[in-house]
Order: sequence, then structure tokens, then C-alpha cells
Amino acid sequence: MQKSISILGSTGSIGRQTLEVVKKLDIRVLALAAGHASPRLEEQARAVRPALVAVYDEAGARDMAGRLRDLPVKVVSGEEGLCQAASLEEADCVVTAVVGTVGLMPTLTAIDAGKRIALANKETLVCAGALVMKRARERGAEIIPVDSEHSAIFQCLAGSGGKALQKIILTASGGPFRGRTREELSRVTKEEALKHPSWRMGPKITVDSATMMNKGLELVEAMHLFSQPAEDIDILVHPQSIIHSMVAFEDNSVLAQLSPPDMRLPIQYALTYPERAVSLTPELNLAEIGTLTFEKPEEDVFGCLKLAKKAAREGGVACAVLNAANEAAVELFLMGKISFLEIEEYVSGALETIRNISAPALVDILSADAAAREYVRARAL
Repeated sequence: MQKSISILGSTGSIGRQTLEVVKKLDIRVLALAAGHASPRLEEQARAVRPALVAVYDEAGARDMAGRLRDLPVKVVSGEEGLCQAASLEEADCVVTAVVGTVGLMPTLTAIDAGKRIALANKETLVCAGALVMKRARERGAEIIPVDSEHSAIFQCLAGSGGKALQKIILTASGGPFRGRTREELSRVTKEEALKHPSWRMGPKITVDSATMMNKGLELVEAMHLFSQPAEDIDILVHPQSIIHSMVAFEDNSVLAQLSPPDMRLPIQYALTYPERAVSLTPELNLAEIGTLTFEKPEEDVFGCLKLAKKAAREGGVACAVLNAANEAAVELFLMGKISFLEIEEYVSGALETIRNISAPALVDILSADAAAREYVRARAL
């Protein structure tokens, strides 16, 4: 079990639930990091008394430094500040729960520092998975997935070393719009998209679940985490969100991980692995649930999933473009500037417009990311 951690993205959904878990496990929090100064970040800092608080926004960092001037805490800012939080010498583990590609450089910094990384920032692997995993192998850094699906796969593969693995089966809730037609989707509102039937999550990932882009991003993440081609990763809609994913072996046996839909369990597993501990997650009662069902995803209705699969097959910077365009388009949707189906249209346009580069270096990935965001911004004008 880890003794001390840094939490990047502490004010978001995963960050807040991580703080619940570490309080129960009596793990010391050495650093907190967030995008903006907020009353919640101040409250967290006063509760856990970290050595370091990082605020990405520089003006916000100055504000937070003033609010916390009575505490013995160092306040830092910008990407450099996040990287400082990710590389504190005394921290055993770094929880990367920031949203978006802002998590890439802090994750690489944590890898270079040889930390265990409890990875909840899937965008880092989506845009630069090959580079990140190669760096982790070279530096001897552990990456333990926090996404419930990838945690499930990680647990199912424990002891097998990935040998005799035939395929990975990612499960999806189907989101709030499962069963809707394209015509119906053209009229859905932000408020409807933010009502997830199973999970308690932040707004960006909740919208991604509604478009099913989240499952496409998770497919790319699984490719890199478990060294599997896209063709060997299936997706099944499982509305009850009890089976979090499965692995099938070459003898046709299938292993699954089941639990109530509660992110505190995969968070805790990433912090205690290879041990387990009593958790805050309630006990699973299958008799009460009664029925578990499965169905194929409707890719013709939820086109974002199809786009993600296409980008995964193409490789290069296609996934970085996919991810960045989606981030920018979802932000516009949440601001009320584009419709739900326009998210897919903007992502598709970015993939068609921006030239792919095979075997990209980090500079190519960052350039593709910026180009995709600029494409979405310009299209929305």
C-alpha cells in the first residue's frame, strides 16, 4: 500500500473520491493540483495540509497563495507547477485525475521520477500512448489504471502475464441516450446529456459517455495499456454497469470483474495493489439485481465510437486529433454553442482535415493537438 501521494485534479470527481479513499486508508496527501483556484481546493488544502498546492491558472495560483498564507504550504502555478506536484521526491504515488491532454506532461514527469501512477487521465494514453508506455518501461515506472474498465481488465489479467489472451471485452453502460434514434439525438439538451444512468462523474466524461466517445477513447487506452490491437478489443453495452470488463483467453474461457458502479473501488485498488483492503464500496447483491444484459453498440447512431475505432486503426497522430477535437467540441456543447450531434461532426472534420503522421514524436503529437483545437475553434466562429 502507498504511504504518501500527490493528487492531480483533486477538485474533480475522481480527485474528490480519491480523497475519500485516502482518508479511509490513512494515506498522506503531499500535493494537490487543480486547474483553477476554488473554495473547494482551499477546503481540501486545509483538510489534508499538503506540502504543495499547484494551480494551473497563474492568477488563480496567486489568489490561492493569499488564501492559504496562514498554512505552511507552497503554491505553484502553470504546467511547471503540475509537474512539480507530479515529481515530489517524498510521494510514492501520483494520481493523475486531471481532464484532457493537460495531463500529458505531468504524467511524463511522474514517469521520469519513477513513480507509481494511478492513471485516471485517459487522454494521456489516447494522444501519446506508445510514447508514454515506452517511457514507463524504460524508467521502471508503474502505471495502474483507475478507469473502472481498465482496472477490471488489469485485475482479470493478474497472474496470467497476458499470455494466452484472445481478446478484451470492454463494457459500456450505453449512456443516457441508449436506444435513441439519430433524429432524437438531434434534439437532446445539455441537461439530458449530463444525466448518466449509472456513474457519478465530471461533465466532460459524462458527455463523452452520452456520445459513446468515452468508450472509443477507452478502446485506445486499452490498446496501449495491454498491448492489444484494436481488432482484439470488443465493446458490449451492459446497461446495469455491474460487469466492468472481461478478458477472453484462447481456451475460450472468459474472466470478468464485477462490483457496484463506484469509482472508489478502482481508485483504492490502484493505491493498494497488489494488496486489497476493505473498501467504501457497498457489497454486490446479484440476487437483488437479478438480471445482467448485453447488446451490441449502435455505431450508426453513435458515430463518435466509429470515429474512435477508425482513428485507433490508423494510428499516428489520428488519436491525438480525435481527442483534442472532441475535448474542444464538448466544451462548446457544454457552453451551448453547438448541438449534441455537432460534436461528432466537428471531430470528423478535424480527422479529415489534419494530416496524419506515422510514428510521431512528442512535438508532432502536441502540434496535432493544437491544430485540432484550432480547427474546432475556427469552425465554431
